[in-house]
Amino acid sequence: MIDTAALSPWLWVVGPAVIVLGYLVFGLSGFGSTIVTVPILAHFLPISYLVPLLALIDCVTATVVGRTSREHLARDELKALLPITFVGFVVGVTVLVKVPDIYLRTALGIFAVAVGIHGIVNPVVTRRISRWWSLPTGIFGGAMSTTFGTGGPIYATYLAARLSDKSQIRATMSTLIAISAIVRAVTYVVTGLVTVALATGALLAAPFAWLGLKVGTRIHVGLSQQQMRRVIGALLVLTGSSLLVRIFV
Repeated sequence: MIDTAALSPWLWVVGPAVIVLGYLVFGLSGFGSTIVTVPILAHFLPISYLVPLLALIDCVTATVVGRTSREHLARDELKALLPITFVGFVVGVTVLVKVPDIYLRTALGIFAVAVGIHGIVNPVVTRRISRWWSLPTGIFGGAMSTTFGTGGPIYATYLAARLSDKSQIRATMSTLIAISAIVRAVTYVVTGLVTVALATGALLAAPFAWLGLKVGTRIHVGLSQQQMRRVIGALLVLTGSSLLVRIFV
């Protein structure tokens, strides 16, 4: 339960800007909204509230991106990832419900920094990996999706090593995220994580998510795949580091 009276007044300033930024990144790449927004917003709100909140928003935004770019969808890759991803969902929702919030914050910060550094240092993928990598990708991506709502970077790492077209990666990612978000939202309802306060928060955040999505989609057209990976990587390092500093200092 969120006590609105106890919320920092800075949330009403920082929150909208962070939502716009997160969904700008999503419009750019087809993923990344949660891993950009949660490390910052976790300074003000519990992760167990933020992850289901953003899952509700992602149900709509990911579906919009997927539908508008469906001609680029890599259907074979989607079929390979989806079944095993459902196994990861089951693992992740158990962790989200039972693990103390401070551990979730710490793991999320480390994960964000690690993924960000990898994207900056390795902006070009030079070798196509085997489709068998869809098995660990699906399990860990699904688990990270239900735990942090951040399976996107894991899926993107796999798809970037399988596909060379940034539009194809974006379309496949957004479709996968849309399906993931819908499944997660249903799971959160069943486990009691979706409340009236959470639904209200999603409605308040929706206009800012839409604005970020529109801007990010426009920028996507002008960026190369390498530029896109580096920009997102820098954002992840900054937000993940911010969260870790807040925890340990």
